[in-house]
Amino acid sequence: MSILINKDTRVLVQGITGKEGSFHTLQMVEYGTKIVAGVSPGKGGQFFSGIPVFDTVKEAVSKEGADASIIFVPPHSAKDAIIEALESGVDAVVCITDGIPVHDMVEVKRYLRGNRTRLIGPNCPGIITPEESKIGIMPGHIHKKGKIGVISRSGSLTYEAVNQLTELGIGQSTCIGIGGDMIVGTSFVDLIKLFNDDQDTEAVIIIGEIGGEEEEAAAEYIRENFEKPIFAYIAGRIAPEGRRMGHASTIIERGRGTYERKVESLRSSGVRIIMNPAEIGRHVFNVFNERRNHGS
Repeated sequence: MSILINKDTRVLVQGITGKEGSFHTLQMVEYGTKIVAGVSPGKGGQFFSGIPVFDTVKEAVSKEGADASIIFVPPHSAKDAIIEALESGVDAVVCITDGIPVHDMVEVKRYLRGNRTRLIGPNCPGIITPEESKIGIMPGHIHKKGKIGVISRSGSLTYEAVNQLTELGIGQSTCIGIGGDMIVGTSFVDLIKLFNDDQDTEAVIIIGEIGGEEEEAAAEYIRENFEKPIFAYIAGRIAPEGRRMGHASTIIERGRGTYERKVESLRSSGVRIIMNPAEIGRHVFNVFNERRNHGS
């Protein structure tokens, strides 16, 4: 099994005729993703590499039966693109766009309340269920079908962890980059819950970073509800307070969002903390095989 997407997921691309959209559409198609439609206002009726293009998401969903969307549009257009996708009733929306104004995402977050659609991102690499479907920009060749769920705030560290798991022969069930912005659509807790219910996910890796309180919230949920092995690597151990490091959400202020606080809360909830990103795969491999050998 997997979470969020599988080989049957029908995907539309918002911004399919743009530079990024067109490039990554071809990459997704090559991987095996079912790209059934594109959306580019003013270009309805055209085709991109055999894929029909529509003026609106509503029309694309109605005529092609899309149940997920990926967004490649400029920051100033992203809010409207996300809301249009949410209004269409698709199951999942992945927003790749970086640099969306915070006040726009505040409005999107408000719109998400009570909406059943799952928003991943913005400023994220997307979702991949290895050897079935990818909705995003991650390199497909480093992924391998397996039993480990991966949730990350960092694209590059996701790739590092995934590559290690693949080289060790473990593989992944589904990998999700939730995005590094201050406001994102889906949290660690949201996805940990889904992996908790997925019978074929046997362990989970969280890749977090300083700033915000996502990891602390995850620790609270894990403490009471999660019984599978779960690992965490937190980036930013030596980052100074008050300085932003890369992602918009990666900033420590007034003692909140510190490395120490995140590690302490996760460890106290039974999460196995990994100190070196180069050792993520090895730690998971050791525990994974130990459980297999003991039949648990």
